[in-house]
Amino acid sequence: MSAEPSPLAVEPVEVIVALVVFAILFFLIRKFVVPTFEKTFAERTSAIEGGLKAAETKQAEADAKLHELEQQLADARHEAARIREEAREQGAQIVAEMRDQAQSESTRIVEHGKSQIEAERQQALTSLRAEVGALATSLAGRIVGESLEDDDRSSRVVDRFLADLELHEGARTAGDTTGGSTTSGGSV
Repeated sequence: MSAEPSPLAVEPVEVIVALVVFAILFFLIRKFVVPTFEKTFAERTSAIEGGLKAAETKQAEADAKLHELEQQLADARHEAARIREEAREQGAQIVAEMRDQAQSESTRIVEHGKSQIEAERQQALTSLRAEVGALATSLAGRIVGESLEDDDRSSRVVDRFLADLELHEGARTAGDTTGGSTTSGGSV
């Protein structure tokens, strides 16, 4: 009987055919497929690197723009602070001017009031002198028993009476301010 070939036995022709087919496939893959893959990988690598460079450039531009915007914001804040300070100073100046103006107006009103009061006082004093003079002349005429209708004489009598009255009043005021008491020995 003849022996059947073993399924595990290797035939040299099959090995040689397998090696030739493998070499042809290897050559074809290396010649056509591998360069295409390498070209695709190179394109992808350059695209990725270009994308990374573009992203870095864009990031640098964004950082520069952000820095510029932050600088503008800081400048705007400084400008706003300067404007607020100027407004505060102008407000203080306006308040000071208005206070000075109000003070001068107040002083003017007080001075006007004092001068008006003094004028009214002088007017009242003149009117009072005239009335007191007339009453004093009339009273003196009754006491003396003769008429003092002579204007010069009555004017002298009235002036002397008022001068004595002012002297008496001045002495009393001076005594009050020095703390002493004075008594007048004269008759009015």
